[in-house]
Amino acid sequence: MHDTPPAKPGFEEPLTDGKAAAAAAPEGKVETLPSPEELLRQAELKAAEHHDAWLRAKAETENLRRRAQEDIAKAHKYAAERFASEMLPVKDSLEAALADENATVENMKSGVELTLKQLSTAFERSGLAEINPLGEKFDPHCHQAISTLEHEGEANRVINVLQKGYALNERVIRPALVVVSKSKGA
Repeated sequence: MHDTPPAKPGFEEPLTDGKAAAAAAPEGKVETLPSPEELLRQAELKAAEHHDAWLRAKAETENLRRRAQEDIAKAHKYAAERFASEMLPVKDSLEAALADENATVENMKSGVELTLKQLSTAFERSGLAEINPLGEKFDPHCHQAISTLEHEGEANRVINVLQKGYALNERVIRPALVVVSKSKGA
């Protein structure tokens, strides 16, 4: 027989702590909340993981920044390397012409013409373009007017090029020195 009295209808027996946990948990599993110490330990572990990940990311960023600075320094240091290698055959040709003591004027002239072709080819490969604006409209971005002369035809036209200009990859590095036309009576 039972030691506990029968339950009255509509009245349930109060559950003790152990009974409450057993009643709320599914079949034999008792769920308990972690202790504050365990929660603190887990939070500290997560914080340590995040701190480690942050340190690694910071180190990687510093490495990328350092490598980028080294690449920029190398680019500045060796920027003229390609152009210099294009100039070496030109120099060799000039030295060979000077070394030939029996050169005639015709041979010297043809040698200089070939050397000029080598130089022009080297300029083209390096992105250096000649600005020779004879007959073109005056452009202050590409031309430097030395003087103006009265001339038949349209004003502000280049009528004489005193010195050719040059542009490196479409950026003017030396403007052409020019004489520009002005209308008669102006």
